[in-house]
Amino acid sequence: MNSLLGIIFHSIGGFASGSFYIPMNFVRKWSWESAWMILGLAAWIIAPSIMAWITVPELTKVLFEAEPSVLITTMMFGVMWGVGNLTFGLSIRYLGISLGMTIALGFCTAFGTLIPPIVEGTFMNLLTTTSGLVTFGGVMLSLVGIIITGRAGFLKEKDLGDEEKKASVKEFNLTKGLSIAVFAGIMSAGFAFGLSSGAPIADIALKYGVDALYQNNAVLIWILWGGFISNVTWIIVLNIKNKSYKDYTNTETPLPKNYMWAMIGGVTWYMQFFFYGMGSTLLGEQFEFASWSLHMASIILFSNMWGMYFKEWKGISKKTSITLYTGLAIIVISFIIIGAGGNIEH
Repeated sequence: MNSLLGIIFHSIGGFASGSFYIPMNFVRKWSWESAWMILGLAAWIIAPSIMAWITVPELTKVLFEAEPSVLITTMMFGVMWGVGNLTFGLSIRYLGISLGMTIALGFCTAFGTLIPPIVEGTFMNLLTTTSGLVTFGGVMLSLVGIIITGRAGFLKEKDLGDEEKKASVKEFNLTKGLSIAVFAGIMSAGFAFGLSSGAPIADIALKYGVDALYQNNAVLIWILWGGFISNVTWIIVLNIKNKSYKDYTNTETPLPKNYMWAMIGGVTWYMQFFFYGMGSTLLGEQFEFASWSLHMASIILFSNMWGMYFKEWKGISKKTSITLYTGLAIIVISFIIIGAGGNIEH
């Protein structure tokens, strides 16, 4: 039952992540970097601090009691994730929600799922039990689904002309977007590494009486602080270079609405981490590696649904449509298999 609830939480988190960029479409007359700054403040500083304060007893002690090496490593993985995070936003800007997320998250899934258990030396243990084999098979199947969904994205580019692409994605640029998406996917796996390296922080939170379901909320603060550092550094450079720092006080723009929509996007984005932490806890230490795959696959599932809603797939051929639905169906099936694996006793 715990694994099933874990999958549900991962799905909710995936829905939040697949939806966070939508409010950005309602930000008017601001540069991209200005909207990203406000989104980031909400996603990486305000929301995680409030939620951790609510759910983690003795938060200050929990945050700083771990060994300095643990804190620094966790934050540095956050910086790594932040670089991928920043370029991830650019990949959506140039490729659209469905294609941008699918390509970036495909690479992110592969690195974030497989590398932590290999580095920790626990990977081979998964292959010695029926539950481990079934769960690992579900993870591999989710990767297949992601690859097929990504293939649908490439077929889409062949189906649509330049004008049709621009109609759904205003700044569409396949070459630029593809290179950015690959880089973003690799760097974004730093989030999974950060959760793994921050495990001692979660243990301290448990010592101070935090509900096990929320033990990762303190870890998230260190990861997201790191992500904010890398993002805000580049955003300040862009604000100065493009003189877009004026956006924050420009009364000729709809300031209240812009702040509101950007912050809604940020809070929505943070909720993916909140539910990811709970889903990861419920899957248990043995199958925690599957959490990243579940999370990424659910994001791809929901982001492609939003892509359909916003007509990013309008005008595609029958072959492309079949490829897309096949990939999404395989992702859903992989969820079922991973859930079943977690409920097998041996």
